[in-house]
Amino acid sequence: MIDINQFNKLRARSFNDQKALLKKLAKGQTVLCKTCGKAISLNVAVKEGEKASAQCPTGCTHIELDVA
Repeated sequence: MIDINQFNKLRARSFNDQKALLKKLAKGQTVLCKTCGKAISLNVAVKEGEKASAQCPTGCTHIELDVA
């Protein structure tokens, strides 16, 4: 059986971790991927219909962003 409270805590922690990572990248700080140790890059210069993203070169960290 799934513990909903535990699930919600993990989801909130993940969201907050991603938000903190994006803030650091937006400030120009270098953030390393926890899996491969390579630098994560932020790409917000995308064409209409594409999504902005933050990702490492190997793709083990990949966060898609909805930018309006």
